[in-house]
Amino acid sequence: MFPNGEIFKTTDGGTTWFFQTAVPEKYLSSIDFTNASTGWAVGGRGAIIKTTNGGANWISQSKGIIVHLCSVYFTDNNTGWAAGYDLDFSIGEIMKTTDGGLNWFSQSIRSPEPLLSVHFIDANSGWAVGIGDSILKTTDGGTNWTSHSIGTERWLFSIYFVNSNTGWAVGAGTILHTIDGGTNWISQTSGTIEMFFSVFFKDASTGWIAGDHGTILKTINSGTNWISQTSGTSERLSSVHFADASTGWAVGENGTILKTEDGGISWNHQQSGTSKHLSSVYSANVNTGWAVGEEGTILKTTDGGTNWLQQTSGTSEDFSSVFFTEPGTGWVVGDYGTILKTTTGGETSVEDIYHSKTIIPRDFILFQNYPNPFNPETVIEYQLPRAADVEISIFNLQGQKVTTLVKDYKTAGMHKTVWKGIDESGRQVASGFYLYQLRNGNLVMVKKMLLLR
Repeated sequence: MFPNGEIFKTTDGGTTWFFQTAVPEKYLSSIDFTNASTGWAVGGRGAIIKTTNGGANWISQSKGIIVHLCSVYFTDNNTGWAAGYDLDFSIGEIMKTTDGGLNWFSQSIRSPEPLLSVHFIDANSGWAVGIGDSILKTTDGGTNWTSHSIGTERWLFSIYFVNSNTGWAVGAGTILHTIDGGTNWISQTSGTIEMFFSVFFKDASTGWIAGDHGTILKTINSGTNWISQTSGTSERLSSVHFADASTGWAVGENGTILKTEDGGISWNHQQSGTSKHLSSVYSANVNTGWAVGEEGTILKTTDGGTNWLQQTSGTSEDFSSVFFTEPGTGWVVGDYGTILKTTTGGETSVEDIYHSKTIIPRDFILFQNYPNPFNPETVIEYQLPRAADVEISIFNLQGQKVTTLVKDYKTAGMHKTVWKGIDESGRQVASGFYLYQLRNGNLVMVKKMLLLR
């Protein structure tokens, strides 16, 4: 078996092998037969395929719901939640574990909009945000979720509470604050229109926000005033986390890691050793922390960030969030329902304890781009059930073609391409909504995305 889902068969003890046409699955890793006719093969992203005729035909078997997991939060070593959305970027999902992640189950809420962040203050009280005109809240550990209106539809990427009443949510040029547990939300003034991706508070007064173009804001009065801090970078910052009131880190695009030891008055670049986008950072104390990101990247420091060392994740999926309950025990979540757990601080191979909520379909699929909204670039993924001629093009809302990203013969399986917000001539296009189209013969699939400069 090979990474492209190929399966070969022999009927003469291995003297000759011939190719069998399997349902395309990526990274098949194991195969077993109960008799000459019936067998299964399994692999990455929860792939399970079965044959009942000796491999002449293979059929994909479902293992659950595909979700991109964007956020994870634990209140102790056993109880945690993960939030995300389906591959069509249309339905939000919250999952819960009560056994440290050995088993995860979907909670009763399936939000009509994607969910991007989840936060709990104890085993009962939690909140979730994403895209839409409301914020979700539970007071019974997620058995029931209620919706609290925020007036108009917004993109909210991060939520954080310091107690059962006081919290903040941030997003597309938005800072929202509540002092009544989320029943009512009030807008706070940031002084900027940048996208905010992460919010963190050490107490009810002192907090930080990180966002586009190196934006870092700080408040010492619960957000009544937000002061811009000098980050020294123009890269997108996706996550900010503090070990105490003075020492914190922010991470983002192109392997950016920034550290402050004076509460954010000054930020210093640290060497990450990678150019991968880092999406989340967590510090257990002033010396020990982790940063995770695209293509299975996990970095760890034990000396306050002087050195960041690559850890083995065992996957190439993109990670979105990392959380530790203590220096040894932590979790990482990401694309295609990936959840990893370590009980050794990541020093040994991370144990993939949940990678099963996946359906590998037998159809053409054009996935929602990510990030979305985006600036300056976004990733477009698509899946082919068989090898085919494919064209991926970008159009404006007037139907005019902006550029063609892909026009080639592609093998079966998962593929991705990147649009950097430029037209066919290499010129930057204006902010606004754009359509991206997958075409294969008479098959046409279209989705919408938003560029914010």
